[in-house]
Amino acid sequence: MRTSTVRRAGTGAVVAALMTVVAACGGQGGGSGTETKPATKAAGASHVAALQQVGKKTGTAQSARIEGTSTMGGTVSMKQTGTIGWADGLSGSLTVTYTGGTMAEALRQGGGDGSVRARYLKDEYYADMGEAFAKTVGGKRWIRYAYEDVAKLGGAAGDVLREQVRNSTPEQGVKALLAAGDVRKVGQEDVRGVSTTRYSGTVDVAGLTARDSALDDRQLAAFKEQLTTAGITTQTVDIWVDKDDLLVKKTERGESGIGAFDSTVFYSDYGTEVPVEKPPAADTVDFLDVLKRQPGIGPS
Repeated sequence: MRTSTVRRAGTGAVVAALMTVVAACGGQGGGSGTETKPATKAAGASHVAALQQVGKKTGTAQSARIEGTSTMGGTVSMKQTGTIGWADGLSGSLTVTYTGGTMAEALRQGGGDGSVRARYLKDEYYADMGEAFAKTVGGKRWIRYAYEDVAKLGGAAGDVLREQVRNSTPEQGVKALLAAGDVRKVGQEDVRGVSTTRYSGTVDVAGLTARDSALDDRQLAAFKEQLTTAGITTQTVDIWVDKDDLLVKKTERGESGIGAFDSTVFYSDYGTEVPVEKPPAADTVDFLDVLKRQPGIGPS
């Protein structure tokens, strides 16, 4: 196996895992903050007030344990478990396991077992790519990926992704529902033994208007920009909420620029500690340094 192939698998996994945690933790959000417009008839009447309370309670909880699965077209299929915090930007430790798609195959070809340990800090993300990858970059297992680099490499789309990651919290899924003009209360359901209330809504990006949305103009504009940049035309969001107005489960489905996406996330243990430390510097290589080794970009 050529070392460049192993490196391609590693750098691709970094980006894929970065996108996955956005979907898992918060989804396509409407920007930071929890304030929305007062409930109106067009926005969904009494359901909007209930969702606003859910967004507020979940946003102030500041940490939780998550377990979820995600697919993105034929590129990525994965599951993730761990803890996340959102007191000051996104932080957390997750284990991401690639179960299918071209990314899982690339990791297997690179000698990996399909699992990546991930650490998220306020301004950067780290991924433990394993021994096979380490052999291609001087024995260093961890890749560091600074969110600022997303903007430098991705232009306008990178700017959106950077801010989306920084603001990603479970309450963002609630904001997606508040943006939908057809939000509805489905009813009572048990989720893993917990009694919950289920809400559902579908976002038609082309049809989003301030008149129908419970988001303010700034939040709605940011929300539409994120969806449009990702190539998303429609998105269906369902959330399950417990008696304390906290998210227990969230699903998102829709179409994106790389195909259909589908994510399911379970939340528990709100307020749990989220200890996250940077990996040792001697065992870490920067994403940009790895990128320079790619054929056609830098020496390999």
